[in-house]
Amino acid sequence: MAATAVGQSNGLGYAASTAAGAATPAASAAKGAGDLTLRLEFGGGLHLLFSAQPRHTVHVPRTTGGKPTDIRSLIQWMKANLVSEREDMFVDGDSVRPGILVLINDADWELEGELDYELQDGDEIVFISTLHGG
Repeated sequence: MAATAVGQSNGLGYAASTAAGAATPAASAAKGAGDLTLRLEFGGGLHLLFSAQPRHTVHVPRTTGGKPTDIRSLIQWMKANLVSEREDMFVDGDSVRPGILVLINDADWELEGELDYELQDGDEIVFISTLHGG
């Protein structure tokens, strides 16, 4: 399972593309035959919890515990493999903390079954914090 960062933050939570693009330590592992490739994006300051990289391409197993991998499993995988600091600011039990908007392929995850959504190869999952100081 690998994670590769594909951009640098411009300070607003959006990626500024770079030719080289920094990579997380797990980036050397290649996608396995039984893996899904997912694009993850973090906005509203969440990128700071993920090595300050707002976009990651990750490879996760197609199945977890004999079942198709769902968002619930992805969040736990992210907690174990991708969160670089303050996991409590992202994870609450087996879900994300209240105040984090989750989009699956540009649709609110509530329309897709939330934690039970079964991930598909090529899915784009966006996490946006709606909580911030003022």
